[in-house]
Amino acid sequence: MAGHETTVNLIGNSVLALLSDPGQMAALLPGAVEEFLRYDGPINIATVRFTTAPVPVGDVEIPAGEFVMISLLAANRDADRFPDPDLLDLTRPAAGHLAFGHGIHHCLGAPLARLEAEIALGRLLDRFPAMTLDADPADLRWRDSTLIHGLHGLPVRLA
Repeated sequence: MAGHETTVNLIGNSVLALLSDPGQMAALLPGAVEEFLRYDGPINIATVRFTTAPVPVGDVEIPAGEFVMISLLAANRDADRFPDPDLLDLTRPAAGHLAFGHGIHHCLGAPLARLEAEIALGRLLDRFPAMTLDADPADLRWRDSTLIHGLHGLPVRLA
């Protein structure tokens, strides 16, 4: 699953984001994949974690030894870290997102995933620059998964 499902959904989520905001296509830069990862990454909830020491989160303290679920999608929309976090901005310096995890849990395949997404998106948009979404966004079905964040399908019209 790692390296396949994640990259497939990164590409699908990125294409949907572009087709939902076509003005961003002109801003498609080599660093755009970082913003796609931050904006709508392919991993919803990180794998199981336990606290090893008390962890303060806002006004709450999670005691040591507690099971926690970390939402990477929510972390990447943190307004304290990213201005206008719900806005796709391909010119944003998106360094610091958690789409690939962090520390000892950082994804070993991150460089390959970035390269695959950059090549796939670049080739797709070079070949079909007038591609449009061929469905109402409200009708798109998202996978029912706590781990993977992606669509069941993405109908497009190639021009």
